[in-house]
Amino acid sequence: MKSYRGAFTAMVTPFLDGRVDEQGFIDLIEFQIAQGIHGLVPCGTTGESATLGFDEHKRVVELAVKTVDGRVPVIAGTGANNTLEAIEFTESARESGADAVLSVAPYYNKPSQEGIYQHFKAIAEAVDIPMFLYNVPGRTVVNILPETVARLSEIDNIIGIKEACGSLEQVSDVIRFCPDDFIILSGDDFTSMPTVCVGGHGVISVVSNINPAGMVEMIEAALSGNLATATIQHYRLFPLMKLMFRNPSPAPAKKALEMMGKIKDSTPRLPITPADEETTRLLREAMQSLDML
Repeated sequence: MKSYRGAFTAMVTPFLDGRVDEQGFIDLIEFQIAQGIHGLVPCGTTGESATLGFDEHKRVVELAVKTVDGRVPVIAGTGANNTLEAIEFTESARESGADAVLSVAPYYNKPSQEGIYQHFKAIAEAVDIPMFLYNVPGRTVVNILPETVARLSEIDNIIGIKEACGSLEQVSDVIRFCPDDFIILSGDDFTSMPTVCVGGHGVISVVSNINPAGMVEMIEAALSGNLATATIQHYRLFPLMKLMFRNPSPAPAKKALEMMGKIKDSTPRLPITPADEETTRLLREAMQSLDML
């Protein structure tokens, strides 16, 4: 099995004239790999998976796998609140050659813990591919409790979780309750270094879209126990981490990439609107202070 320790980027999906900008996406992948990123996650929340059509979603995953060509692991976002759709996306990702999948807790439906368990169990039993759970209660309204994560960790191909609950208490319980080889990746940039310090394995990051090398340095330092360097990088990146969510994500990340010349158009798909003027100004100031512009 490939290594899933380190910094993984939750990639944005660039659009041009309303369509997926495939060359722009390829260029972003090459930028990420050149900067030393440990792995890539297409079609997650930051990739605007909620507003990608079925064919677009499958194509973006396919394009990511083809472009990466085995250089780093690709964890494809395949979640849905319809279990059958999640299975379909997961099977498509497996056929495209993704190394693993990331499956979000069923949103909107507000399932019970048993419903959450049965949802992920059904996907894992239907498709033979390593799976990461994705807990982001701020978006889904439901919280995968540590006890439920522990039950799911007993299923062979459920190998880890992207934990974006924002609570180190919950992260610590997940680590306590699950096997030692269960992989805990922070889903919040601002908790990524602390998560590693309490026993986590890395992060699926938004801010690494624009500063992959900085996030890699922070996570590698934290994993190696070099807390001095990790802390310096944490506070260096912290203003950017906060700005990534000053407007609904991924609008600020896309605006930053446009300012860097990495994508041609930062416009997200509705109902997400572009970064406002104040956020754009603050992004420019923060990036200039870090010599990113």
